[in-house]
Amino acid sequence: MKFIDYLFHGRKMQVIDSYFKMLNGYSPTFTSFNGGVYEMDLTRVAINSFATHCSKLKPEVEGSAHKRLERVLQYKPNYFMDTVKFIKRLATILAVENTAFIVPIEDEAGNLCGWYPIRPQRCEVVEAAGQVYLRYLFANGEYGAIEFERVGIMTDFEYSDDLFGEDNTTLKPTMQLIHTQNEGIINAVKNSANIRFLAKVANMLKPEDIKKERERFTEDNLSADNKSGMIIYDNKFSDLKQVESKPYTPNALQMQQIQDSVCTHFGTSMDILQNKFDENTWNAYYEGKIEPFAIQLSLVMTNMTFTKREIAQGNAIVFSANRLQYASNATKLQVSTQLFDRALLCRNDVMDIWNMAHVEGGEKYYIRKEYTEVSRLDDKKEEPKIIVQPIQPGQQEPEEPPAGGEEPEPPQPDDKGQKGSGENAV
Repeated sequence: MKFIDYLFHGRKMQVIDSYFKMLNGYSPTFTSFNGGVYEMDLTRVAINSFATHCSKLKPEVEGSAHKRLERVLQYKPNYFMDTVKFIKRLATILAVENTAFIVPIEDEAGNLCGWYPIRPQRCEVVEAAGQVYLRYLFANGEYGAIEFERVGIMTDFEYSDDLFGEDNTTLKPTMQLIHTQNEGIINAVKNSANIRFLAKVANMLKPEDIKKERERFTEDNLSADNKSGMIIYDNKFSDLKQVESKPYTPNALQMQQIQDSVCTHFGTSMDILQNKFDENTWNAYYEGKIEPFAIQLSLVMTNMTFTKREIAQGNAIVFSANRLQYASNATKLQVSTQLFDRALLCRNDVMDIWNMAHVEGGEKYYIRKEYTEVSRLDDKKEEPKIIVQPIQPGQQEPEEPPAGGEEPEPPQPDDKGQKGSGENAV
């Protein structure tokens, strides 16, 4: 079976009536950018770092509709990829081309059974028989088409196109600087590795004789055959001295400017790329880069998976992450102790914070009572009530109860129907 048949089940689209037109008269068309953004080491590291952190997002299906697909989404969204590869590839395509596509996978009965991220060479929005389609052109020259409302489109840098994101042509000058700098470093290292001498010819020689003498001198003194380490020259050269080669050091300011330009474009920092970040740096990166991706992915997959009625009933696909995984131990301890005894975290939530395995019964919540399960807060015994009567004039104060905790017997009324001694009745 062909790969395109796996995605589209060999469905044939009707003859195109026209290209879909937006309000501004623009025909929505997406074309891959061939600027080599993924070919440079620094930009590739920035893209891969973003995709790697995004791949740790945890997908969850809320609601009862398509609940069977939760394990599919959490482990293997399609035949070729597990969840980590699915999210990582999607994030990589989005970072490189600012547009990524998700198509639903159906079984033989037409039921949704998975999702697949694709990178088409060209994409167009067309109309056929009153239906709007998204038509793909893949790198191998094959076409595929799917109903527009069934496909998921993730975008970044949206401006001129209402449906697709912009390309990365703004990064092209920085890419050229990186290439020029790399070439300069390579050539400088090659030149500095050579042993060079400056020689003065004592006699008048023809150009061809000078060339022969240069080659002879090099072969006799600078080749691997000269194991003595000594250079000897005759009276053809009146003066001979070595030209010192200094190692080439890249301009630190230029390097910093290039790194800042790449980090600014991809919304990251060198601490993130080199895995030297602390909890503050990670929180800033999560807020500015990871969380927007998670929110957009959640909305895109929710809208392409559920109907409007199902969404209104609370069904959704949500991607979340444990933001405390890079926090310091002091922060983890404070969050764990403060939120656990207030029933905001269960034991397994605390285990997730400390990257530990879940425990049996860890889904129960506890609150300070001191400490009691939340479900048993109303299971408290009736506490005894103490009724205090005022002491009449001339009466003595009540005695302290015995050490055993037994209370004194209540006073008995006398023959006249009045109370006896002025002891408190309990």
